[in-house]
Amino acid sequence: MFRSGKGRKITIFITVVSALVIFIGMGVQRRCAAQGGNDYESIELFTDVLSIVKKSYVEEVDTKKLIYGAINGMLSSLDPHSSFMPPETYKEMKIDTKGSFGGLGIEITIKDGILTVISPIEDTPAFKAGIKAGDQILKIDDKFTKDLTITDAVKRMRGPKGSKVTISIFREGLDKPKEYTLERDIIQVKSVKFKTLDDGYGYVRIAQFQEKTDDDLDKALKTLRDENGGNLRGLVLDLRNDPGGLLDQAVRVTEHFIDEGKLIVYTEGREKDSKMKFTSRKGGKEQHYPMVVLINSGSASASEIVAGALQDHKRAVVMGTQSFGKGSVQTIIPLSDNSGLRLTTARYFTPSGRSIQAKGITPDIVAERVELAATEKKEGMHIREKDLENHFEVEGKEKVDEKKPVKTPAYKADEQVKADSQLLRALDLLKGWEILKTIDKPAA
Repeated sequence: MFRSGKGRKITIFITVVSALVIFIGMGVQRRCAAQGGNDYESIELFTDVLSIVKKSYVEEVDTKKLIYGAINGMLSSLDPHSSFMPPETYKEMKIDTKGSFGGLGIEITIKDGILTVISPIEDTPAFKAGIKAGDQILKIDDKFTKDLTITDAVKRMRGPKGSKVTISIFREGLDKPKEYTLERDIIQVKSVKFKTLDDGYGYVRIAQFQEKTDDDLDKALKTLRDENGGNLRGLVLDLRNDPGGLLDQAVRVTEHFIDEGKLIVYTEGREKDSKMKFTSRKGGKEQHYPMVVLINSGSASASEIVAGALQDHKRAVVMGTQSFGKGSVQTIIPLSDNSGLRLTTARYFTPSGRSIQAKGITPDIVAERVELAATEKKEGMHIREKDLENHFEVEGKEKVDEKKPVKTPAYKADEQVKADSQLLRALDLLKGWEILKTIDKPAA
């Protein structure tokens, strides 16, 4: 039955694979022997199973597919952030850091065995549809996510612009899962957004830490200074729903506000290369104006590094809600077939020695976001002294000229800002800070 040319090829192929498995086993034998017999026995078990599957499985299987599956299983048993990236996924990952890819715009993780949203990315299909941090993704199209790795889940949610995908979401407060049918788009993540809130008070929003985040922040701060007479009186740094990104960019962003030589973050791991310290270098530093950093449960990884460093050095007041708590460092290791390995190699610590892993950053001021109406009552709804009959006027220079136009602060005219209770509290805090400095202290 196996005398045909095809049969001989199958037989030869199985023999070659078996020989390869034996060769691999012999290659690791010496290394494992020094570490104890258990390691070698485990490797031998793996090679035995691989050989049996290749020889006896009901259908012919691809060796590379088996190896990839075995690696995926091995890494998924470690932690939610270690993963294997086949060549196509590895290529997409490198594109991600440049801020452009096709998909829905959701940063995800595995939490308690469930695929969970860390945060939606601003101005993306997921964000516009109302997907929130903490949402549990139960299904992607007709596929349950219970046994999916993060890599597989990302692959299923990505696709060409205009194509659609349905995800089933469960969140606290829902009686049953809710389905969202989203149309994929090219996700152009604009890392830094900024605006002037009021005279002297700036606002900078970092959506994700990418290759050019530090450069974009530098330009944003320069523009804000120019708009406000060369100096700022205060700054709100918004890191809410920022899922993180590149560690070096988090360090460089922090350097703008931390004096030279001060520690920003340090990492600790098993290997020598994973034990690093990052301190603030020379370069352009911002003036020591008051700062408020906004965080929430969608603030993770690199954004927690920035918030933690500014908090530890008393450089900013951190306001909002507890952050996500991703205090581990993943190293991207390229492999020989253009695939990649994302491996957790260290934990990071804030300057004071705090580990954020599974804890997060605790705000100095806890402020839940409250939905506000973006419109205000008209002035005509209120009665003032001047509206009362027979009121008297004040004579002299202090008389108010009602015909003179009054400049409206930028935040008063910004519908998005007016509906953001946390941002308004942050601005009030900065203004109060400025006012308190002018109050005379009682004589000793």
